[in-house]
Order: sequence, then structure tokens, then C-alpha cells
Amino acid sequence: QVQLVESGGGLVQAGGSLRLSCAASGSIFSVSPMDWYHQAPGKQREFVAGISKDGTTRYADPVKGRFTISRDNAKNTVYLQMNILKPEDTAVYSCSVPPPYSGSYLEESWGQGTQVTVSS
Repeated sequence: QVQLVESGGGLVQAGGSLRLSCAASGSIFSVSPMDWYHQAPGKQREFVAGISKDGTTRYADPVKGRFTISRDNAKNTVYLQMNILKPEDTAVYSCSVPPPYSGSYLEESWGQGTQVTVSS
């Protein structure tokens, strides 16, 4: 089954940058789409960015031009480069694998999340 571990979060000032990493276990990584979501306190989890098995990317409107998702299949890792960070980016960021690549036909897999805090 797919297991995911995020890292790279931290505290930065507005305008700064962070690079998040998501390390995955499992033999299907190279053929699996991967997504980043975030969840702020009191709010629902929201889609941030996604990448297909061949590198095609998509982004939520608020992060277009600032965030870049990429993957390194040799390292079983997906990255989220976050530039020009804003206070409204503050959230717990999690990576996910959608069904059926998650090992379930009904639910996606999630990592534990990494906290990103952007101060003014």
C-alpha cells in the first residue's frame, strides 16, 4: 500500500519561499498521479496542485505563478516549491494519492501533513 511522508514546512515571512517534499513508498509511484492539498484552521481541505504520471501539472488559481509541483520518480518523491508566500497560504500541507493508486477504490491516501506558517 502507498505510504506518504511530508517534510519541509516551517515559519517564513511574507514573500519568502519553502520547498515541501513528499516521500512515497510503493512500487506504483511512477504511474500514480500525485496531489498537494492544504487545510487552514476552521476551513475545509483545499486542492493546491497536482501532477500526472507524465509530468502534466495543474494548480489552484490562488497559487498559479507562485507554486510549482514536480516529481522525481527515481527518488519516489513529489515536491511543492512555494514562492512569494502570503499569510493566507498558512495551513497544513498534505500530499495525496487518488484511488485506485492509493490501494483503495473509494478513498485516497494521505500523509501526516507538514505545517506552513507565513507571517506578515
